[in-house]
Amino acid sequence: MRRADGWRLPSPVLVLGAIASVQLGAALAKPSFDRTGPVGMVMLRLAVGALVLLAVARPRLRGRGRGELLPVLAFGAVLAGMNTSFYGAIDRIPIGIAVTIEFSGPLAVAVAGSRRLLDGVWVVLAAAGVVLLTRGGGGSLDPLGLGLAGVAGLGWACYILLSQRVGRGYPGVEGLALATAVAAVLVAPAGVAQAGGALADWRVLLVGLGVGLLSAAIPYSLEIEALRRLPARVFGVLMSLEPAVGALAGLVVLGEALRSHEVLAIALVCVASAGAAWAGRVTPRD
Repeated sequence: MRRADGWRLPSPVLVLGAIASVQLGAALAKPSFDRTGPVGMVMLRLAVGALVLLAVARPRLRGRGRGELLPVLAFGAVLAGMNTSFYGAIDRIPIGIAVTIEFSGPLAVAVAGSRRLLDGVWVVLAAAGVVLLTRGGGGSLDPLGLGLAGVAGLGWACYILLSQRVGRGYPGVEGLALATAVAAVLVAPAGVAQAGGALADWRVLLVGLGVGLLSAAIPYSLEIEALRRLPARVFGVLMSLEPAVGALAGLVVLGEALRSHEVLAIALVCVASAGAAWAGRVTPRD
């Protein structure tokens, strides 16, 4: 993995590549939940990501003070909580819907602190999309799944802010590698308990390897590099296609067809994010 100054791809391309990778990984992981449980697959995902990133980055802890290590520990805790909540959500509701609700986190980061009336319009538009998802289906969506998606959204907001700080304090992906290892350790006890004997099946491990690469190692590396160049607010709004890509992955890989009001809700959130993205490009960060 090259250092940040060695990357040649534009930051938006890195972000879009991360979006496609992580949504494909989630779609591939879901069919295995019957055997591993959501937490078991999260453990495999984070373990693979940690091993790959540690091997690439070879981070050094010697000489680093408490002020440098504490953000990594916090980042790892956020990764553990965000991934566990999201996988718990997609176990209960379609991926596209879970991603749309989760997306409230980065959208909040995008408009945080803004005093412009137009940014308020984008927030209202996104909120309308979320309300349409949660109340427009006659109560057919699992309430716990919706709640877990909301928790994942809060974790995503924290992830954006912490990953920017960690990325600036560590060269390459050293900080990311350490944080992913922390997350894997935190999730391991519950993951082993939930997956049980499925961890001895080579097919489950193979799926875990693919999910780990697609959902952790590849997208996190791309995002951490993008965040070195982008303010947290701009990064958040560049993720405007995330709900649509999640819905597409769910449809193509899992056959999760959405109803018309759900498609409309996802479109509202994407439009809100795109509008905020335009403002973010022309206005400096507060």
